[in-house]
Amino acid sequence: MEIPHFGIPPELAGRMSMAEQHEYLRTRLSRRRTLVTAGAVASGLLTGCSGSGSRSGQNGATATGGPSPSTSEAPGSLITPFGRHLAFGADPKTQMRISWQVPLAVRKPYVRVGLRPDDLGRKVEAELRDLRTPELKGIRAAVEQYYLHAALDGLRPDTTYYYGVGHEGFDPASPRHRSTVTSFRTAPARPPERFVFTAFGDQGVGDEAALNDRTLLGRKPAFHLHAGDICYADPTGKGKESDVFDATQWDRFLKQTEPVARSVPWMVTTGNHDMEAWYSPDGYGGQLARFSLPDSGFDARTAPGVYAFTYGNVGVVALDANDVSYEIPANFGYSEGRQTKWLDSKLGELRASKDVDFIVVFFHHCAYSTSTHASDGGVRAEWLPLFARHEVDLVINGHNHVYERTDAVKGGEVGRPVPVGGTTDPRRDGIVYVTAGGGGKELYGFPDGVKESYEGNTADHEAVSTFRWTRSQGTKEESAQWSRVRYRGFSFLSVEAVGGARPELKVSALASSGERIDHFEVRRGA
Repeated sequence: MEIPHFGIPPELAGRMSMAEQHEYLRTRLSRRRTLVTAGAVASGLLTGCSGSGSRSGQNGATATGGPSPSTSEAPGSLITPFGRHLAFGADPKTQMRISWQVPLAVRKPYVRVGLRPDDLGRKVEAELRDLRTPELKGIRAAVEQYYLHAALDGLRPDTTYYYGVGHEGFDPASPRHRSTVTSFRTAPARPPERFVFTAFGDQGVGDEAALNDRTLLGRKPAFHLHAGDICYADPTGKGKESDVFDATQWDRFLKQTEPVARSVPWMVTTGNHDMEAWYSPDGYGGQLARFSLPDSGFDARTAPGVYAFTYGNVGVVALDANDVSYEIPANFGYSEGRQTKWLDSKLGELRASKDVDFIVVFFHHCAYSTSTHASDGGVRAEWLPLFARHEVDLVINGHNHVYERTDAVKGGEVGRPVPVGGTTDPRRDGIVYVTAGGGGKELYGFPDGVKESYEGNTADHEAVSTFRWTRSQGTKEESAQWSRVRYRGFSFLSVEAVGGARPELKVSALASSGERIDHFEVRRGA
């Protein structure tokens, strides 16, 4: 239906359903409701909407570009939240962070939470982070996006909480919106007998990405690790302002991910396609606006993908490999060594903890892979000595859009072969490195003539001719004796952590169909 004299501004119309557009026009013409004006972004700063009763944005990333575009008005009752995604706070037993998106700024955003879906008595104020992507003449229009975040602290361990997100005019506890109420569960106070977590990288938006989400949700994970290259709003991935960019891809991604991330903490780190150079000098302003991640003693304002948390008997460390990557140098050395120093300290702290049996580290660029991007020499030089010193048990990467898994690697060589179904002890054998880059984006392959080898389709073990990136941004050929399992298909990692007298990590790789393509076990003292 065309309304020639009273049309909806294009930047709003493209983000509303037809029903919302109709109601918007009806309401605007009748003037029956009080309208809400979206807050502007002052001086290009990523801010909260302080005049609306929200706190100012604590992650003050800087945006670039000219004055804020004109904003549209709509009653809060017509603005529907979407894209809910969870993340742990620093303590998963007592802290949860709830994030979501709205198509326009709203007044008084909040979360209702309680122990029953029909009793959401606790109301927690939310923070509004306004993110503006500047216009690039002839290529893209300016886009303004609104992300909301609520910090839930003081929760009970091992407890299911029900929650709904809202704002003035949209109450999730009302009969009209009660269907939007969902739940999450906090980590147990003591390590459970067993639990599952999942992982992949390089997801994007599409049918295969959504299928992976649905399949991994069936594993009932306690949390999910996303090893970077989250949605590909920047398909170029060089970390430069000249990169192609579509900010609305994030809207599509968060809608796609919501069915799983609204109940499973979605713990992301930063890939090269997540360096969005329009928002801040290092390109992380967008990630700071969209995600609330644990503050673990590193600088969460400048490095949102660097943090740690402990769930049960597993300590998890997220790293930003853009800081050390030889291949893609846009942010090389941005932390001036502080991230590596923090890593050394954090791994030492986790290894000394009597409650931690296993340490899992995840980041984007590959330490060991034979696929398109191969291995990053910067990762190897900076971090592998620390992994060895602190006896890290499992390393998970993305970047290469395949599944590939090494034998146990020790001192750069095969410390112990780990065939499909094998067992390894990191203290004795070295570390297994997994590339779990089949999250949903278009797949890569392996070097010419190299056969895939996975459960049900194993090939004779052979060395693979590949390369690694050098500090000069060149490549150096190498022979990979360590490449054990190779699968070119959409997939994810599912890890069952077992506690008790014989702790172990039961690691499986599953195709997006649910079929198992690899499995092995990590046992300390095996």
